[in-house]
Amino acid sequence: MSRLAYQVLRRNRGPSSAMPGRDPREPHRTATPLELLFDLCFVIAVSQASASLRAAVSDGHCITGSLRFALVFFTIWWAWMNFTWLASAYDPDDVPYRLAVLVQITGSLVLAAGVTRAFQEGDLRVITLGYVLLRTALAALWLRAARSDTGRRRTALRFATGVTACQVGWIGLLFVPDSAQLACIIVMIIAELSVPVWAQAAGMTPWHPHHIAERYELFTLIVLGESVAAATAAVRSAFDQNHDAGALYALAAGGLLMVFAMWWLYFARPAHTLLATTHQAHHKRFTWAYGHYLIFAAAAAEGAGLAVYADHITGRTHVPPLVAGAAVTLPAAIFLISVWAVHLRPHRTSRVEQLPFPAAVVLILAAALSPAPALAAGLVLAALVVVVTVADPTRRTWERQ
Repeated sequence: MSRLAYQVLRRNRGPSSAMPGRDPREPHRTATPLELLFDLCFVIAVSQASASLRAAVSDGHCITGSLRFALVFFTIWWAWMNFTWLASAYDPDDVPYRLAVLVQITGSLVLAAGVTRAFQEGDLRVITLGYVLLRTALAALWLRAARSDTGRRRTALRFATGVTACQVGWIGLLFVPDSAQLACIIVMIIAELSVPVWAQAAGMTPWHPHHIAERYELFTLIVLGESVAAATAAVRSAFDQNHDAGALYALAAGGLLMVFAMWWLYFARPAHTLLATTHQAHHKRFTWAYGHYLIFAAAAAEGAGLAVYADHITGRTHVPPLVAGAAVTLPAAIFLISVWAVHLRPHRTSRVEQLPFPAAVVLILAAALSPAPALAAGLVLAALVVVVTVADPTRRTWERQ
């Protein structure tokens, strides 16, 4: 690198202690290796949550297990999302920044270690400890951004204040009586969701639409991959025990078809066009960003549902067939209606593309009554893919962009 180029780079990056906002129109902005490592470590937490949901449903604790999964997955998703949006706006990639992110990764691993205890005993102490590590490092990065980006100092300080206050609230939750815990958890979730809205009312952070879209796409691949891994392990174990081969083949084929179709439908439209930095997009970004909680959670729960049905085939669970079937079809239905509502419908596509989605949701839910719910739901999703692909004349255009 020439001396002149080095000086230009140095001047653009600022001093080593600075953390200026990035250009939201920066060309060719992609995920960094550190962000990919961050995602990779979150796979462990997602896997633990999915496995715990499978165990709870197989043991007959469907409602309790689902509620605990919803809470645990919220902590996973919320920690991931908070870092993702900060990194899209502020990422100097220097030593202090890298160390702060590594602390957050450590927190995610601690959080993952506490998932099983939270499911089995309702003990949130280990998860809270991991959350403390995650959130302390995040608040420190927001304070650093406030020091460097004077134009958005109020926004960064609001983020730091809100993150810290909520973390104090989660710690205080450990000392709340069990009878009041659920109500307090709901209050804390509302408070967490309110922080970004309150903070960015003071000014928009310079997040990058293409970068955010890619980060969400990558996490979608993570949760879909976890579904494939969970279902594969369950079906392989059932095959090893020489159980009903026909039912297992139908489960394996249906599960694979479902995951393929879920991937196809999610990537049917480019997200970055919805997130373009226009005034209208700023009003819609929270719906899009928050709505992905249902998309991610449903995709992760799908793997647990397929594993529960494998347990049903092998006789390792005594839940009714309808419950086992619903464990497969309900997550798929939630995924589909969420993708349609927050990711596809805002593109203002034609009715030919819009109407089949609600109809497919009804058919997928009804597939729980089928003797092969995964295969039935997979065929419905595959048919929907055909309809969407044929009805979307612009697909080839944006795929080349």
